[in-house]
Amino acid sequence: MDTPPSKDARDKSYPSVTGIGRDEHVGMVREIFATIPGRYDFLNHLLSLRRDVAWRRFAVRKMHFFDTFRLLDVATGTADLAIEAARRRPDIRVTGIDFVREMLTPGRQKIAARGLADRIRLLPADAMALPFPDGSFDAVGIAFGIRNMPDRLRALREMRRVLVPGGGIFILEMNFPRNRFAQGFFDLYLKHLLPGVARLFSGHPAAYRYLADSILHFPEPRAFLALMEEAGFGKVKRHSLTFGITSLYVGTTAGHEAPSSA
Repeated sequence: MDTPPSKDARDKSYPSVTGIGRDEHVGMVREIFATIPGRYDFLNHLLSLRRDVAWRRFAVRKMHFFDTFRLLDVATGTADLAIEAARRRPDIRVTGIDFVREMLTPGRQKIAARGLADRIRLLPADAMALPFPDGSFDAVGIAFGIRNMPDRLRALREMRRVLVPGGGIFILEMNFPRNRFAQGFFDLYLKHLLPGVARLFSGHPAAYRYLADSILHFPEPRAFLALMEEAGFGKVKRHSLTFGITSLYVGTTAGHEAPSSA
């Protein structure tokens, strides 16, 4: 369940992600996500017109498993990506981590309800210091979580560290589209429609104003692909989804040549 928002929480505002330090950013993200887990899935599906389901499906289809047959789902939240991967790939096991413990409770409930508790485990952990040995996973996925990390380069390097040689990273993230028509609609959506709908259904619109701000200030695709290369990933590429409002970023680690994804 969500922590019921007080009047102060409902009226609260958060500073822009461009004007805060690392510790303040981390604390803000923790506070925001601790208050919204009960409505998180509902609002994600509503606000994306259920495109978030299709985006996760696409990401899972691109994943390949060839050594450990294990997936790490970083910033798993309520475990939608972990569940999608386990359902579509019965030969793998999935570990999901999130540094906001409150987000994991509904995730565990969903996993148990789908009979996947023997194949998916959820752990509280920080993406900046993953509690796994080098080379533990064939694939790392992260859906709509990298923008909430103040030190993305450090997080990407940690994700590379826990991958086997030839392993792949699969990052879903929303970004401001370059198409002029889509830009106008998306700007209206992020600044007005999203917080308005969130006020009706969550009682905590400030959280969704922060999410809109984090999308608007996420690096443009070429810059993020360059950051992935700086973190040590090769063969980086971007798949543009739904008129460019969402991207799947893919990269691999050096070493063994993994099988091509479908």
